Formats: sequence, structure tokens, C-alpha cells
Amino acid sequence: MSSYCSSRFATQRRLSREVQVGSVGVGGDNPIRIQSMTTTLTQDVDATVKQSIALAESGCEIVRVTAPNKAAARALKDIRANFTAAGFGHIPLVADIHFLPNAAMEAVEHVEKVRVNPGNYADNKKFAVLEYTDAEYEAELQRLYDSFSPLVKRAKELGRALRIGTNHGSLSDRIMNRYGDTPLGMVESALEFLRIAQSHGYYDMILSMKASNPKVMIEAYRLLVQHMDKEGMSYPLHLGVTEAGDGEDGRIKSAIGIGSLLMDGLGDTIRVSLTEDPVYEIPVAQALAQKIMEQWRPERELSPAAQKPDSIDPFHFQRREIAEIQLGNSAKLGSEEPPTVITPVAHPISEYVTIAAEAKTSRPALGDSKLEGLLLKANTIQDLEKLTELCEATQGAAEFIVVELNPELPLDEVSLALPPQQQRLAVLRDFGDDDYNDYKQFVHLCAQFKIRPIIGLSPTADDGILSEPTDDSIITLHAGISPSAPYHRIGYYRQLADRLKHWKNKSPLWIRNPKPAKSKTSVSSPFLDKLLHASILTGSLLCDGIGDMVSIESDDDLVRSTRLAYNVLQGAGSRITKTEFVACPSCGRTLFDLQTTTQRIREKTGHLKGVKIAIMGCIVNGPGEMADADFGYVGGAPAKINLYVGKTCVKYNIPQAEADDRLIDLIKEHGKWVDPKPVAT
Repeated sequence: MSSYCSSRFATQRRLSREVQVGSVGVGGDNPIRIQSMTTTLTQDVDATVKQSIALAESGCEIVRVTAPNKAAARALKDIRANFTAAGFGHIPLVADIHFLPNAAMEAVEHVEKVRVNPGNYADNKKFAVLEYTDAEYEAELQRLYDSFSPLVKRAKELGRALRIGTNHGSLSDRIMNRYGDTPLGMVESALEFLRIAQSHGYYDMILSMKASNPKVMIEAYRLLVQHMDKEGMSYPLHLGVTEAGDGEDGRIKSAIGIGSLLMDGLGDTIRVSLTEDPVYEIPVAQALAQKIMEQWRPERELSPAAQKPDSIDPFHFQRREIAEIQLGNSAKLGSEEPPTVITPVAHPISEYVTIAAEAKTSRPALGDSKLEGLLLKANTIQDLEKLTELCEATQGAAEFIVVELNPELPLDEVSLALPPQQQRLAVLRDFGDDDYNDYKQFVHLCAQFKIRPIIGLSPTADDGILSEPTDDSIITLHAGISPSAPYHRIGYYRQLADRLKHWKNKSPLWIRNPKPAKSKTSVSSPFLDKLLHASILTGSLLCDGIGDMVSIESDDDLVRSTRLAYNVLQGAGSRITKTEFVACPSCGRTLFDLQTTTQRIREKTGHLKGVKIAIMGCIVNGPGEMADADFGYVGGAPAKINLYVGKTCVKYNIPQAEADDRLIDLIKEHGKWVDPKPVAT
């Protein structure tokens, strides 16, 4: 494992070399830098400068502009001059290059950084299946050397930076045939270019490993760091989830991928890619960076416990093995089951009639994001005495009930108030480090009343609890545990999972997302703060294979809290309850209006649970970038759309006015269409 893995319980930042991008330092001791990208046609200099100014005024520190051909690359000269004349000479511009080395050679003359995609820079991607001999492979590398070296030498002469930006969906045929479309293939694709640059004594490079799947993206960056460590490299990292989409889903997916890595201490500059006006990316990226930087303590010495590596394989996803547990009549926990959602209820237990009414009226609005568990607090013995009525009132509205006991309630009195044999009831109680005897009494009570026990623990809880055979229990982190530097809540859950593994304890783990602590810096909205907090904590753990129950605890209504939890699960690839959309964020290459098109297709297909649809603005973000999508809607030419099944184009140059209907016909042909249910009034 790489050195960063030794601090996965804590908040120590990986220190990279500093790379200067114009006047902006990236890496080293610099803060996380915020980036975005223009969506205008690059040759429209005035529009591109106007959007660049809007981005800079919103807080964007580095602006990227596409240069798909030499004409667009030449336009960068005037864009740079006009942007500087407007008072933004301190904001670096980046040229985005995919296929054409001659466009890169033009662009490097005008802007502070050039991004090249190693998967298609000087490569003809034909999805060809070939077997390369070692000699043929070396010949391909020599061809790359000859194509890339002129750009490296000119960048070195001019003092420009380069980004080697690998994308999961656009790996070269050479890499695909030797490594497959794997994180290792992504890493090797970048290393080929790094080695060429270093052979010329050039080191002003930044790397990225983007994918639309957060799990793939997280694993690829971690693997890149491991390989760079082996080769003595310490280049800064640019983080982003490509084709994240729009709205809540796009923000969640970005926060899962970017936030997970930042909490591992990895990352120096970020972009939140949304299928929206790019200015809306900036506040999300700023909030994300602020939340993480508050927890980074690069100067702090870590304790021996924090330096101990955890047992989670950071490079290959494997879900933690757990015991099977039945909750109510139909909800089940198990290694092959998707995580269960627990929704907090703000009302006291005594208002069980109101709780049941809200639960029942919420169900039609939630659709497949159904109410599974309801979480309520029992602060008094009188609350416990109402549990029978609560369970009866909510029958048919929720799968089961979780009641959190006030730890101050004496267990002897609790035993007199618990209702017997409530199969839909689970009871949670927190235990301190030395509460082993209370734990034994609590478990005995739950067994006596045939109620499911849920144990809230601190990471340093008595080992007697963890070493007990507790296959009928669920374990979560003590609600009162406050993360303190250098530890964070993700690290506490990892520690808890490690200790359970040590004791061969297969109890399911419940990830509780408490209300976010008040931030030292402003976040644009309380809901965004909660969304980012839940995505980082829950998403990180789910992508590491940890988590069997999830709750996002706030004062929101049942529908909003439940939807957010399901959306985080879908963003992490842990549970699918609606259509999955993979949509690129648009740029100067885009051949149609991505925002309105994405919204229109969402309205027509958003009811297709489990179907993944990719909406791509151009062929650059076409068959490769769609990764594992079922169907693709790709700009093939102005006002013309190509339709894909998987990575295969099956319909060419369809007039855009007909493309939506033809996409639906294609979905029907492949047996994935269902008619939408009537909307409930």
C-alpha cells in the first residue's frame, strides 16, 4: 500500500511537489484550488471571455477552455489577451486537448497550462482487439515519445504546466488490450506520459484519473499514488468525477468521489463537473474544499493508533461480509442485500398518529425510494409505553421502527416498559467505553422481548462487546462521538470495522449522518452543507465496502430526508432506485444544448428504474466515456444525434427533433421500457 494508507483514520494531507500554473501555485502547501470550464464555442472569443470573467468573479481560480482543433487553439491568443485586459491576468487559462498534437503545440504558446488526454493524444481509437508483442508495444511507446516530446520541450521552454488527464472511458486500444478498462490501465496510461516528460527533465505536471463511476475514480487515484510512490514521484492531483450529471445527483456523485479522496489526504485542485451553467459549479467546489481543509492537519504528529494501516483494500472494492438479519416482514440485511435506509422522525413518540399519517402520505411521493425504517427517540419511560400503539399505527407505512433510548434511562425501568414480541421494533442504545455490564443487560432484555438490539459504540469501546457473538445485533458509532483532529468520522467507522474483523464479528454496520457541525466558513445553503456532509461520510464508506444501514439525520420532512439517503446510495453505486443519468458538463465541443436536452430526456425516461442513460455532447465524450451505460445519446454532428447501445453505435445522424422518440424506441426494442405510473394527486 502507498504511504497515504497509513493515515486513513486521520486527516493528514499528502504533500506533493508544487507546480506553478501561471501565478497560481498548485500542490505543496497551497490550498485546494477551484477550477471550472467554459461551455461556449472557443472561436467565439467575446462569449468565451465573458464566461471566463463570470467564472473568475464567482471564485474560479483556474479556467479551462477546449481547443478541439488548431483554429480553436489559435483563438486562445485573443481570449488570453482580452481576459487579461479585463483585469484577470492573474487567472490562468488551460487548453483542453484530446486528439491533435498540432492543436496542443499552438495552444501552449498562448495559455499557462495544456491538458492532454493520454488515451487519445496521438492515438487512433478504434476499439480494435489486438495482441501486442513486447516489441510491438515498445514500438507504440516510441511513437508516443515522438508525438509527445515536442509539446514537453516547448512547455519547458515557455514555463508552461501540463496536465496528464486520464479518463476511464477513453483509454487507448493499446492500454485496453493489455490492461482492460481498469484503474490499473488508467494509471499506466498516465505513467507512460510522465516517463516521457521526465526523460526531458520536465516536472511541471499535474495528474487526473477521472471516471463517471466514483468507485473506479477513487481506486484509480489511490493506485496512481501508490505507483508514483514506487517511482519516486509526487505530482499534484486534480480531482473530478466526469459526467456527474446535474442537480442533486451531480453534486452527490462529485462529493462522493472528490470528498472521499480529499479525506484520504489526496488532492490539490478540484472541479465539480455539472451539466449546468459552469458558474454553479464554483460554490459547490468551494464548500467541498472548505469542509475538507478545516480537517487537514499536515503539521500534526499522528498517534501510533492513527498510523496503523487499516485492513481495507483501497484498490479493489469488496463489501464487508455480514450476518443476515431480518427487520420486520420484508427488510433484510446481508452481504448480498443493498443497504437499508433509516429515516429520522422529528415528532415525539406520543404523536404516533401524526407520524403514521405522514409516513403513509409520503409513500406515493417516494415511489421506489420507499420508507423502510423510521428512527425515533425515547427520552422518557412514558415514550416507551407508547411503542405498541406506534408499531400498530405505522403498520403498512414503514417496514420497521428503530427507537433510540436515552442512555440515562435505567435499564431496569426500561424492562418494565418495553412491549413484548414486536417483530418490527429495533432498539438502539449508546454505550461508553466501560459499559460492558450495561451492554450485557441490554442484549438480554432485547432477547427476552424479541426485539432487535442496536449497539452504539465508541471506537475504543470495551473489547468484550466486540468479541461477543452478536450475529443478531447491529452496530453503529456512538452518536455522541465528535470527530477531533487528526481523526474524522470516516476514520472512526473504519476503526470500528477493523475491530469487528479482528473479533470475527459479522454484525451489520449502520452509518449515521448526524447534523453537520457548524462550519468555520460559510456554505451557500444548509441543504448543500448536509448533502456534502452525507455524501462524503456515507459515500466514502460505501465505496470501501462498509455500511449496511444508512440514515441522514436532520429536521427535514420524511420525503426529503429519505430521498437524499437513496440518492447518496445510488451515487455510490450501492442501491439503484431510479434511472441513472451520465451527462457530460458541456464545453465548446458540444453539438447541442446539454442542459435542456438532459432535462427533457429525464422527464421522459426518469421512471426507468435500473436503466443507465448517457447524454454526451460530442464524440470525444462518446462511446468510451459512457462507460457502462445501457444507452447513449451522443452529438454526432450539428443538429444530428447518434444513438448507442452500450459502446456500439446503432443509429447514425438522426435529426435532433426525432432523437428523443428514437431513443425511447431503442429502449423498448431492448425490453427495458415500462410505461410510467399515473401521477398521484
